[in-house]
Amino acid sequence: MPILYHTTDKMYDVIQDDNRILQIMSRMGLPLGFGEKTVQEVCASNKVDPVTFLALANYTKQGKDIVGYYIDKVSVEALMDYLIRCHHYFHNFLLPYVRRLLIEAINCSETNKVAFLIIKFYDEYTDAVKHHTKLENTKVFPYVGQLLNGQHNPLFRISDFTKSHEGMDQKLTELRNIVIKYYTSPEPTHQEHIYSVLEQIFRLGDTMKAHCELEDVLFVPAVQLLEKKIAVIDNNASVKKKVPEAEELSDREKELVCCIVQGLTNKEIAGKLYISVNTVITHRKNICRKLNIHSTAGLTIYAIVNRIVSLDDIRQNYI
Repeated sequence: MPILYHTTDKMYDVIQDDNRILQIMSRMGLPLGFGEKTVQEVCASNKVDPVTFLALANYTKQGKDIVGYYIDKVSVEALMDYLIRCHHYFHNFLLPYVRRLLIEAINCSETNKVAFLIIKFYDEYTDAVKHHTKLENTKVFPYVGQLLNGQHNPLFRISDFTKSHEGMDQKLTELRNIVIKYYTSPEPTHQEHIYSVLEQIFRLGDTMKAHCELEDVLFVPAVQLLEKKIAVIDNNASVKKKVPEAEELSDREKELVCCIVQGLTNKEIAGKLYISVNTVITHRKNICRKLNIHSTAGLTIYAIVNRIVSLDDIRQNYI
């Protein structure tokens, strides 16, 4: 599927093509009044990642099939900031707004039990949304923030988060069914209000469904890539920690290495250095431990590379 919008497109033309992109601009903190500027220019002047904006815009226009192109390109930080702003929008405007419309449109007298049932189902749906966003705000987003700082939490995986979307729209579906099948307005003049609020409920459902889908098909895979990168870094760091650096040899130990590669026995080394055989054996053990080298051939190579002995000394020994 071809990419519809590009960074070189004028922002005005993008909005004209699909006015739903205004919502993305609002939740990314992009102001109006940008004139003839391109997407790249508008994003740059407001410090917004243009690739992430285009991922959201193209997803809004073409659906989830387009997001595979962006999974390894979006800014996880910018995408997370967008989702956080969406939560504020849901709780501070959208959900209270639809509830007010419901109350204004239906007859909430004590005799109208269907009306109370409608409000009850709507409030239960709101609670489900709040529960979901609380999980994101208190667990998911802090976890992603740790990943962005290079910290890996082995007790949590972003894939666990997708399960929280299951059944979120059930209450809203039940609410729509009650309004459509069983609610009758006692006043004909309120009929238009009912149709209007029902349209808003359908739009609310579409908005929330698209939001959850975006998290599942773009945010979660993008975070999974980040998890893999951090895991690789952690593994490399662990390997480095497990491989100790070679300790420096003392001058006496270097003398001992020189004697060993020249083929001297422990007794001969003891006599040459004026130390006991037991001391020679102890030094040899320490040298093997420090260098992790346990053969004369290995010590010979080490001694030549580190200029403890010269190649000529070795040759003379074997002539």
